[in-house]
This record gives sequence, structure tokens and C-alpha cells, in this order.
Amino acid sequence: MPELPEVETVVRGLRPRLEGRRLIRVEQRRADLRFPLPEGFASRLRGRVVRRIGRRAKYIVMHLDDGQVLLCHLGMSGRVLLVEKDAPPPGPHDHIILTTDRGDEIRYNDARRFGMMDLTDEAGLTGHPLLAQLGPEPLGNSFNGPELARRLAGKRVSIKAALMDQRVVAGLGNIYVSESLFFAGLSPRRQAYTVQGGRAERLAAAIRDVLTRAIDAGGSSLRDYVQADGELGYFQHAWAVYGREGEPCPGCHCDRANGGVRRMVQSGRGTFYCAVRQR
Repeated sequence: MPELPEVETVVRGLRPRLEGRRLIRVEQRRADLRFPLPEGFASRLRGRVVRRIGRRAKYIVMHLDDGQVLLCHLGMSGRVLLVEKDAPPPGPHDHIILTTDRGDEIRYNDARRFGMMDLTDEAGLTGHPLLAQLGPEPLGNSFNGPELARRLAGKRVSIKAALMDQRVVAGLGNIYVSESLFFAGLSPRRQAYTVQGGRAERLAAAIRDVLTRAIDAGGSSLRDYVQADGELGYFQHAWAVYGREGEPCPGCHCDRANGGVRRMVQSGRGTFYCAVRQR
């Protein structure tokens, strides 16, 4: 599933083509994605000007000139693609197609239809059921060591499970939690409530650094994810531990000490870590 860096990369790719442009054509090619699309979905978007595109956690947030807000989640296989004028006709998995007054075409493609779209308004945005319980943005000004420590206090679950909880930190997923814990030197098995003080400071800094580097690399391309222009992300080539079972982690002797990066399953998801450097 695309995580925060992938969604942020898509948002940055869409801004030059969509912000300030009017949607002169909206083609809705099915009634539902993961959930039914809102009643009158296409007609409510048609003719509207896109004022601003942003991101909240893993959601694309598109603000329109009439006060409406389009929320989009890519799910497991969703892709938002900028299509050239001479591109082939839409395929069976191109479910939503937006055309701007400049002639740009944006297709939402989702083979498995695990993504979703909804319409709300500015006044109800923060209280929307999908957003109301989200934790702080890890790249925002309110996220730091003390705030992370406060949110982890008393949580008797693994730090991996706590960070995957979107109510603790918004936008993190399996890849970037594993990477962040590695750079913070914390075992994914460690109880979340013990991550206080200096540990929380290290972890908050590691989360910021990993996410920033991933965004700079265009995210990680794993299975279906591509950037808005169709290019692959490149951060998967910089993973320190994720997907590297049996290999040495950067600058470590763990391959000689214990067979390299280890993999275990936590809450049904694979976790990668170095038993030498993470405690």
C-alpha cells in the first residue's frame, strides 16, 4: 500500500497540472471503488476549479472553489496518472477520468478497487470520519520527541504496532516503520511505553529523516506504485533493512554475527530488523 512518501510524491506531481485549473470533463466509469462513490459525484466535480491539492496522512486532499473537498485514498493498487494527449484510450481499470480546461487528463486507475474517493466540505473536513482520529503529521511542526513520547506512554504493545496505528502518527506504514526503527536503533519488539526521553527523540528524528529521503527519491516502487508522471520511485534501492533478509545492514557485521537482517511477522506483516544494532 502506498505510504506517506508515495502519496506526497503523487500530490507534488499533480499540483502543476491541477491547481488553478477548471475540471471541464469528469468521467465516472463505475458506481463504486472500495465503497460506493458519492451521489452525483461526476456532476458535483464538473466545472469546478481546483484551488489547492494537499495531503493528510495517506489521503490526497483536493480543495475546490465551491468549498467542496475531494478525498482520495489509493488503497493497495490505486494510481493517479497524468496522461499525454496521444495516450491510448482508457482501459478497464481506469475508473475516474478528469480533464482540465488546459486539456490535461488525469486518470485514476485501480485494478483491485481497494482505493476510495469521497466528497466533503471545508467545514467538515477535520471531523470527517476518515480523518478525525488521525495522529500528527510526522513532517509537521507539532511532531517531535516529546509529542511522540506522550502518544506512546502507557501503550503495552510493540513499538512496531504502535507506529502502524494511524492515531499515534499519521501516514506511516510497514516499510517506513521498519526503516525508522533501524535508524533509531530500536527493536521492533520493544514495548512502546518504554520509548521515552532520548529514545523518543531518536525515533522522531529517524522518522523525519527516512520520510524526507523517501520523498526526495520519489517514494518506493513496490508492485503497483508509480509517480503521477508514470515514473517509478527509487527509494527501494536505499532500504537499509526492509526486504533485505539475510543481507548485512549498512556498515554492520550482522551477516557474520547472526546471518544478517532478520525477518519476523508482527500482526500479519513482515518486519525487517538488525538484531545487532536494534535494542
